[in-house]
Amino acid sequence: MVCVKGARGTGKTTILRQSVKERFGLDARAFYVSFDHYWFKTHSPLEFVEEVHKQGVTHLFIDEVHHFEHWQTIIKNITDFYSGMNVVYSGSSILKMDNREGDLSRRQMSYNLNGLSFREFLAYEGVLDPSPLTLEELLRGHVEIAMELVKNIRPIPLFERYLKTGYYPFYKTEHSGYYERVVETIDKVLDSDYPAVEDVTPATIRKTKKMLMVLAASCPQQPNMSALYRELETDRNQGLKMLSVLERAGLLALVPSGKDTLKNLSRPEKIFCDNPNIMHALVSRANEGTIRETFFVNQLRSAGHEVVCAEKGDFLVDGRYLFEVGGPGKGFSQIKDIPDSFIAADDIETGFGNKIPLWLFGFLY
Repeated sequence: MVCVKGARGTGKTTILRQSVKERFGLDARAFYVSFDHYWFKTHSPLEFVEEVHKQGVTHLFIDEVHHFEHWQTIIKNITDFYSGMNVVYSGSSILKMDNREGDLSRRQMSYNLNGLSFREFLAYEGVLDPSPLTLEELLRGHVEIAMELVKNIRPIPLFERYLKTGYYPFYKTEHSGYYERVVETIDKVLDSDYPAVEDVTPATIRKTKKMLMVLAASCPQQPNMSALYRELETDRNQGLKMLSVLERAGLLALVPSGKDTLKNLSRPEKIFCDNPNIMHALVSRANEGTIRETFFVNQLRSAGHEVVCAEKGDFLVDGRYLFEVGGPGKGFSQIKDIPDSFIAADDIETGFGNKIPLWLFGFLY
């Protein structure tokens, strides 16, 4: 089994359908199906699998698996009852991959599909297609890397475009309606995926949407959680659940203090939109500094790094590297004499010393 998990809009459906087309062509042994299809309103998944198994299907690609409440048991039963069946399935990033029903952890490979990195955006545009960098490679060799890249591209205008409309692959088809599509995607997450995964009322969904709008408008200020819960007319426990869902859904990024554990979200040090495109879609005038920090947090976390707020500087990465994020004139005054400290500076093509172009952090995945 293979599980592809990710936020809505990042391309899970496309990847599943491309896999069928590229690997199997017209070979009838492969079959793509989405569990949110109306056919399943009156039929069970195992009824469907039994039928396609009779037709010789050996590779099953299942989309939107979270639209069945007991999806883990369903997937487990497919592999138990049909031993020759290979299963690839996708689900919302809201899903809690635990062992409440079927223990799938030892049976499958799991992948998380993020939105496009700046590197992937450049490849998607056909501009250039370099290999991803490790963080250590970037920190150690950013001058040479940037100088080589700028021989072929002018990164600043491309980076500005990416920050506004380059994170979700559907930007290719939406053009002027891109932000409307982003908002529609958010609505579908909260109106459809959220109740499919959690037992929530319409009132809770409305409060969750309001929470997202309130926080997006105030990012990245240190939130007064008690005041927020009062404004939403909810209690602390329900508020924490809504925050967790918004982060799991790929709509918010909750960044704790370096003093706290990552699991302690009762009072995040800072709250950001998950990526700059969401912020541009929800906020009429997005703050430039906030956009920079949102990009930095998103790209580092998407590449698998731990990011927390620092006492000095902006962010501590992997418990070791200290970063200040700012414009081209950003200096080292706040982090001088601190080992492994760096500036991630916007609006520069190449850096020097420990001052690194912000756009290069988009090459980590």
